[in-house]
Amino acid sequence: MQLRYVASELGTGLKRNVSMTIAVILTIFISLTLVGVGLLMNSQVAIIEDKIGGQLEVKIVFCGKNSPGPACVEGVATKEQEAKVEQTLADSDYVSDFRYESREQAYENFQAQYANSDSEQAKNFQALELKVDDMSTGYWATLAHPDDNVELLSQVQNLPGVANVIDLREKLTPVFDVMNLLKWLALGGAAALVLAAVLQVSNTIRLAAMARRREIGIMRLVGASSLYIQLPFLLEILFSALVGALLACGALALAMATAIPWLRDHASLWPWVTWADARSAMVIIMVIALLLAVVPTLLMTRKYLKV
Repeated sequence: MQLRYVASELGTGLKRNVSMTIAVILTIFISLTLVGVGLLMNSQVAIIEDKIGGQLEVKIVFCGKNSPGPACVEGVATKEQEAKVEQTLADSDYVSDFRYESREQAYENFQAQYANSDSEQAKNFQALELKVDDMSTGYWATLAHPDDNVELLSQVQNLPGVANVIDLREKLTPVFDVMNLLKWLALGGAAALVLAAVLQVSNTIRLAAMARRREIGIMRLVGASSLYIQLPFLLEILFSALVGALLACGALALAMATAIPWLRDHASLWPWVTWADARSAMVIIMVIALLLAVVPTLLMTRKYLKV
């Protein structure tokens, strides 16, 4: 009998507040979809950083004939200084592999990069009429982990004969900054909409409590427990939250089934998020939905129902 009454009250509440229920479902759906998008973007940024960071190298440039700076006041780096850097790289835990670049190889790379370019920088270099003897030797070091660049720089940048250390990751910093900004914008928008959903739930509870004042009063008189009075309200909001969360999960699944395969075909520079990432985001979405339903409802029913 009690379960039948709770189910009856749930159905009555949903019919009585159809517009409010739809509003709660839509608010939760949009907010949790943005949460899922933010989580997927967070996973995507981590994938790109790991992929590109693992491929990028750090170049240790030795002092050449025309190298500026106080580190090169003694002139061209000696074989002993180059050997010291080589030994440092060989002993470093932050380097997985390294290779030597001779002056001839450096000149060939220079020609390949700037010979046919019309950029202002290329024109300046071409005007210098650099020759093989003008180039600097160096080492290209592959990091053991993408985040080891700082530690490696501290080991080699102050060694004798080292003109400078070029970290190619720095060139991609603006790209990562933009992606991180988009991620935080999505999560920030999601947080604002989650707050809106909490307020929507509170208003729904308040209006539902006002509409059922007589029933609640009678239940108090007959000695109904607090949980018994709160349960129809909790189930009503829980229903709305779960529907909104399922719609959000459906939106993520649709994106994984359509947008991500298209991106893999047309932008294959790096891997894209997988279904495992999407499933993790869906689990978080469902947890947030349950919290949105349970916590505000229990707090608001204690306030408005005076139980």
